[in-house]
Amino acid sequence: MRKHLLALSLCLALFTCAVVPAHAAEEPSAPPIYVDGVLYEHPYTTVINQVTYVSIHAMALALRPEAELSWDQGLALVRAEGLDMSARPGNLYLYANGRYLYVPGGVRTGVSPEGILTCALVPVRTLAQAMGASVSWENDAVQVASGGEPLVPGDEFYDPDALFLLSHIIYNESGNQPMEGKIAVGNVLLNRVRHPSFPNTLYDVVYQAGQFFPEQTGAMEKTPNSGSIIAAKLCLEGASVVPNAYWFNGVGKSCWASRNKACLTVIGGHAFYG
Repeated sequence: MRKHLLALSLCLALFTCAVVPAHAAEEPSAPPIYVDGVLYEHPYTTVINQVTYVSIHAMALALRPEAELSWDQGLALVRAEGLDMSARPGNLYLYANGRYLYVPGGVRTGVSPEGILTCALVPVRTLAQAMGASVSWENDAVQVASGGEPLVPGDEFYDPDALFLLSHIIYNESGNQPMEGKIAVGNVLLNRVRHPSFPNTLYDVVYQAGQFFPEQTGAMEKTPNSGSIIAAKLCLEGASVVPNAYWFNGVGKSCWASRNKACLTVIGGHAFYG
């Protein structure tokens, strides 16, 4: 009984807060959302950069009424049978059953009129994917339907060899960089695998002569930090911040790419070229 009362209190608190996204006046109003045919009404629902965001707690409860909701040191948690999900405002991902689902604009915040953080906002499609629900657009409304294919858990989804190679090179090259920079380094490796000018396996890309020097640097003997492992998993999920980059180097440092290729972007301490 106490858990249900706590959940009810949390839900009531969720419905009293407001979202203040950047450039809110420039965004269109949020479309109606229906969950299993029932209108989902919540003041958090908002559009940010043309993406519909919803409260992870409120939407999770609409899809799984038995779910237990909580906050733990700024982390929004959802627990139910077969579901372990969390989101931290500012992170570039939603965690669900060992998977890291990319949120390009980052997990956003909902705050009460008093300025107190009371919810985490995530894209409705990403949350639906995490919970095995489907999303469609019908009659100018978002339709969310439960009962779809459950999310394959991380220990089954991620190829261990690819994860090992990616996480170790990401850590060796950008372990001290922001998450976006770590993802970008992983993107360069996977972009090369898909490009005819480079080897067509991740192993051969990593060990291509004159490129990442894993043996000389001892990259494979180092222990990747958690951020590098998460970045590798995000890359394997399809996260992409530099889809056309095939080289990177320290900002301001001269290399073949800096002299012969266009600089596409700078992220943290790295310049990316394509």
